[in-house]
Amino acid sequence: MFKRYPLRLNDRIHLIDGYDLGISERTGTYVIKEEQVTIVETGPSPSIEHVKRGLEKLGIALEQIKYIIVTHIHLDHAGGAGLLLQDCPNAKVVVHPKGARHLSDPRRLIAGAKAVYAHRFSSLFEPVVPVPEERILTMGESDQLKIGPLCTLEFLDTPGHANHHFSIYDPISHGVFSGDTVGIRYEQLADEGIDLFLPSTSPNQFDPKAMKQAIERLRAMELAAIYYGHFGMTTKPNGALNQVSEWLPIFMEQANTAAAEGKGPDVLAQRLYELVAQKLRGQGISDEHAVYPIIELDLQVSAMGLMDYLGKQ
Repeated sequence: MFKRYPLRLNDRIHLIDGYDLGISERTGTYVIKEEQVTIVETGPSPSIEHVKRGLEKLGIALEQIKYIIVTHIHLDHAGGAGLLLQDCPNAKVVVHPKGARHLSDPRRLIAGAKAVYAHRFSSLFEPVVPVPEERILTMGESDQLKIGPLCTLEFLDTPGHANHHFSIYDPISHGVFSGDTVGIRYEQLADEGIDLFLPSTSPNQFDPKAMKQAIERLRAMELAAIYYGHFGMTTKPNGALNQVSEWLPIFMEQANTAAAEGKGPDVLAQRLYELVAQKLRGQGISDEHAVYPIIELDLQVSAMGLMDYLGKQ
């Protein structure tokens, strides 16, 4: 199904495709058109040209942007914040208190990403521009940010994917911008009427107990929508949260088995891939579908995080 981005999700919220990794519908930037124009997630620096183009199509000048919110500081979500901020003179970057210092000094963040992406790091993420400390605003559990006369965003501490991760509740749409804590949504399959939601267990702060608690916290809110970093919106939050809840123990079981056998993340990733592919084949998705390379990459990174977690126990 062809979709034209920026995609209008409702009266106030639009979705820009950042073409993260050079892939369409991989990582999204949300634009909340309120009195204080607010962006949620920037994607990595190579996505910023797409973000700017999307803002232009929406009729939003860079000078109008007041807040650039990043759910967490992993480079696929926040790596472009410093670069975008250079052209947004009236904006501040909003981040979890535990993530602020890594925005102003991203050296450890860069080292961590290089460990995962190796030789692909430069093309995927550079440049990583530091964010000046005076332009960083931190938001912790239950903190609020008024962005319009009738809209005050609320911040929820939701670790599990990362310790420095928050989600953002939008009271008008009764939706949450969830980052990665409650999983990944595959727009490529949604176009065919298939909903697939998988946990994102990337290194090095994955915590299955905290992730489960975050899932249950959002479930208890009886939301109308979840806005995913990867990728797009679901208006069926319960079904989405149920899927991630079902996959998470499967991921853990497979990781424990691989570890007991002395296998590494590559073997684990392949086993997880076969389980997911088997499920999709049963739903009529051919092995040539364009979604599979994306799933394969996600599971490679998730397998690293699973084995990293077990190695610390």
